[in-house]
Amino acid sequence: MSTEREEELAVALAHMARSLLAENTVQDTLNRVVEHAVDLVDGCEHAGILTLRVGHGEDRPRQVRTLAATDDLVRRSDRIQAELDEGPCLDAAKHREQVYRIADMTSEQQRWPRYAPWAQELGVGSMMGFLLYTDDDELGSLDLYSPRPNMFTERSELVGWILASHAAVAFSSARLGAQLHSAIGTRQHIGEALGIVMERYKMTEDQAFALIRTQSQHRNVKIRDLAERIAATGEIPGATETSPSPTPPRARRTRAGDETG
Repeated sequence: MSTEREEELAVALAHMARSLLAENTVQDTLNRVVEHAVDLVDGCEHAGILTLRVGHGEDRPRQVRTLAATDDLVRRSDRIQAELDEGPCLDAAKHREQVYRIADMTSEQQRWPRYAPWAQELGVGSMMGFLLYTDDDELGSLDLYSPRPNMFTERSELVGWILASHAAVAFSSARLGAQLHSAIGTRQHIGEALGIVMERYKMTEDQAFALIRTQSQHRNVKIRDLAERIAATGEIPGATETSPSPTPPRARRTRAGDETG
C-alpha cells in the first residue's frame, strides 16, 4: 500500500468515525455503517448488518433480523440463511466469529451446502464479515458481499476490521443514548402518573405506585406504558373499581375503664 493511499484511507476512516458518532438515531448509525462499507472496503458492493437473537432452553429458538442493508440482495441473503438456519452471516453471529472471508462462493461449499446454491442464484461471488457486537441474548455481524470471486484481500479485511471496530463503538454509543432517552422519558411519565393518582385519591406516593403496579398486572401491560397513558389522558383505567381507599386515621382504642359517663 503506497503512502498516498495510506493517507487517503486514514482521512476517510477519520471522516467515517466522526460521521458515525454524529448520527442522531441507532438506525441512522447502522445505515451509515453499511454505506461506508461499500465506499471504503475494496471489493465490497453490498453490505448489511444481521442480528441474531438467541432464545433460552434446550431448543434455543432464534430470531434473525436485518437491521440495515444497502439493497435487496442483502435482505434476501439474510432471509434465506434464516429459513435454512445455515450460512456464513448466521455463523459469524452464532459462533461469535471475529472475522470470516470466503474467497469463492461459486465453488462447492461443504460448510453451507444448502445456502451456497442460493448465494450463487443471488449473484454472490465472495463474502466477508465481522462480529459487530455481542449482548447476553443478541449478536450482530457486519456482512460484505461482492458479485465476483476473490475480490476480498488482506487489505479489504484490515479496512473492514477497522470499520467494524469504529462501527461497534458508534453503535454502542447510539444505543446507550437511545436507552437513556427512553429511561428519562419513562421516569417523567411515571412521575406525572404518580402525581395524578396521588391528587385524585389523596394517596401517598407509595400507595399511588402500588395502585399503578396493580393495574399494570391486572391489564398485563408494562408499568411504563400504563404510566404514559395516565400522564397523557389523566385517566386511571379500572381504578374506580379496584383502587384502595385512602388510609383512614388510626382508630383510637378505648377500654371500658377509660370511658367517662
